[in-house]
Amino acid sequence: MIDFHFFPSPNTWKVAIMLEECGLPYRLVPVDITADAQFAPEFLRISPNNRVPAIVDHTAPDGSQPVFESGAILLYLAEKTGRFLSPSGPARVAAQEWLMWQMGGLGPMAGQAHHFRRYAPAGNDYAVDRYTRECARLYRVLDARLAGRSWIADDYSVADMACWGWVWFHRLHGQDLGDFPQIGRWFTAMSARPAVQRAQALGHDLVSPAFARVLQQPAYDEDPLFAADTTRVK
Repeated sequence: MIDFHFFPSPNTWKVAIMLEECGLPYRLVPVDITADAQFAPEFLRISPNNRVPAIVDHTAPDGSQPVFESGAILLYLAEKTGRFLSPSGPARVAAQEWLMWQMGGLGPMAGQAHHFRRYAPAGNDYAVDRYTRECARLYRVLDARLAGRSWIADDYSVADMACWGWVWFHRLHGQDLGDFPQIGRWFTAMSARPAVQRAQALGHDLVSPAFARVLQQPAYDEDPLFAADTTRVK
């Protein structure tokens, strides 16, 4: 059994997708980040960076194994199961490259765009412009990568799982998938996978009713209780 420390977010969704795709037994352990539960001493022993997701694999060969950081968890589970990461060769390199691209680029930049577009006080126009433009650049990079291929690393892999949840919130990043047709095609195919749907449905009871209504949409769209400025900067 794997304990999965969770609160709904793009980073936790990627691990949930992997667990569901692999059919691994897991127990959902809610971590209410809206109440600062991620700072609890018992959670910090598992995730010293006080962020979800984190797992504890109680079936590891050497005893219970905690793993924190979503990318590290994906790699750990891929190695554990032998799935969604090629054992060697160019396909493995590509999946790792694009996983790191998401971890170092799409995730952090989209998170900053989300923050400054939705939460920051007025007067942060420079930051809004900077991060919205960088998101647009990263979306163009991914769109170009997907031209002529179904999945980011050719075969469906941890790279796809890592990126999908961030693209789900594309409107909060100031982006329109109509401008990125290859991403739109890929996002639709990802969203149709039963494991992705099960993963995204986790934990809706852990959030406010307003946010739960947002999560029940096919992808983030405008909601009067959870609205964002959607002015796009190219």
